[in-house]
Amino acid sequence: DANGILNVSALDQTTGKSNKITITNDKGRLSQEEIDRLVNEAEKFKAEDTAQAKKVEAKNGYEQYIYQVKRSVEDDKLKDKFTEDDKKAIEDATKEHMQWYEGNPDASTEQFD
Repeated sequence: DANGILNVSALDQTTGKSNKITITNDKGRLSQEEIDRLVNEAEKFKAEDTAQAKKVEAKNGYEQYIYQVKRSVEDDKLKDKFTEDDKKAIEDATKEHMQWYEGNPDASTEQFD
């Protein structure tokens, strides 16, 4: 059947003797103990996974912000609104932040926020 169980019965017609056997396919299957252990491990690591996802989200947001600021200085619609000193200050700041970003891949979520 769907659970990997095969029920077989045999009847010797000359003696009238019958016998039944059940064959199960337990090979390669997880025991209930193993399933419970895996579920517990998954629950244990859920908090770590959530923290890592938040860190990746913060890191990506920080990088996007750097590029957004950099693009605003280069944008044709906004170019004329910045003085040369402003452009230089923004370019220097984005360069500095990008260097920090690339040099600190293991920074905490709070550092990226």
